Amino acid sequence: MDTVLLARLQFALTIGFHYIFPPLSIGLGLLLVMMEGMALWTRNPLYERMTRFWVKIFGIIFAIGVASGVIMEFEFGTNWAAYSRFVGDVFGSPLAAEGIMAFFLESTFLGVLLFGWNRTGPRTHFVATVMVAAGATLSAFWIVVANSWMQTPAGYHLVGAAPHIRAEITDFWAMVFNPSTLQRYSHVMMGAWQAGAWFVASVSALYLLRRRHEDFAKASINLALVLAVASSVGILWSGHASAVGVAEHQPVKLAAFEGHFDSEESASLCLFGWVDEKAERVRFGAGVPGMLALLLYGDPSRAVAGLDRFPRDLWPPVNVVFQSYHVMIACGMAMVGLAGLGVILAFLGWPVRWRVVLWLFVPAFLLPQIANQVGWISAEVGRQPWIVYGLMKTRDGVSEAVDAGQILFSIIGFSIVYLVIFAAFIAAMLKQIRKGPV
Repeated sequence: MDTVLLARLQFALTIGFHYIFPPLSIGLGLLLVMMEGMALWTRNPLYERMTRFWVKIFGIIFAIGVASGVIMEFEFGTNWAAYSRFVGDVFGSPLAAEGIMAFFLESTFLGVLLFGWNRTGPRTHFVATVMVAAGATLSAFWIVVANSWMQTPAGYHLVGAAPHIRAEITDFWAMVFNPSTLQRYSHVMMGAWQAGAWFVASVSALYLLRRRHEDFAKASINLALVLAVASSVGILWSGHASAVGVAEHQPVKLAAFEGHFDSEESASLCLFGWVDEKAERVRFGAGVPGMLALLLYGDPSRAVAGLDRFPRDLWPPVNVVFQSYHVMIACGMAMVGLAGLGVILAFLGWPVRWRVVLWLFVPAFLLPQIANQVGWISAEVGRQPWIVYGLMKTRDGVSEAVDAGQILFSIIGFSIVYLVIFAAFIAAMLKQIRKGPV
């Protein structure tokens, strides 16, 4: 058993499970602000009823998200001690900022949001809702800052001597706004808004199909569609900006995204296929000639760097990166199409006779979840073999004191615990959804 591989699998398991919940809480938090804002503006009790119902759902999601996220910080010390020593002086500041400026803000006002309906005035409660949503959004920023520094390090210098060399901050703001921070943060936020929007739209579509709480469902789905359409436009823009940034700072990752082995002019945008790494080609694929160069540089004849420009030991697992990247794009385009269908139905007043479209909306909450998961896979696996791009390789970041057997045992233990937690989460969610907006 390979200790490095098992350590990576364990972290993938823990962060993959955790990342189900933060996008939902961020997207649903913004929708709560929209719902409660409409309640204050229109004085329509329907919007207050909507807010009260979705706040209960938000509370469940937030609780599981916090519980599942704590374990990752312990993993840095147990499985990744060498990595933690190397990046600790850099990571300390954004993670501290996340705790002080974001998590405390979010958790402080969460009590008012959940339990303050009959204890505070409507405006005070609305302020609490805004603060919780702002805290979730700000928390995501500082986490993305830390992760983006691993992709495009900036504002640091190296001190010490091997094997105890470490990075120290020389320019805090250069570290915060490193070359990929804003591109990646905007893309993460669009994905989170999609997660919240399609979750609300899916539950609302189910109510419409069952002819339950129809006024509530129509109002909820209309607000969700506003966010879905806005984030669909935003995700196309942020995805393009991220790809351009990857081409500039991590060209080997972009080449893996597209299965682009040979540097060439008029490079094609690959739509699908299966990467044969031994033969260095994409089988069963189809592409649009010149489109990759056009999207990246605005010039379809410009050359795009392929994997052949880099040593093979610096290639990521190309097929894994290629497939995860293309699944992300497919899910994104499906959400754009569904949002367009939803706008048409909203104008028609959500006629139940269009049951096929409504049934498409019910499982649509899975699309942003899949896109978020495979998007992170393409980003993180795509930078391999580096754990900090260009500075530290993944194999050098693993703890020497932890062996493969211990990691395997903990993977089995975590898997069992996560299954129990997820089962409890699903049961709590289904109970609230069945109960409906009382």
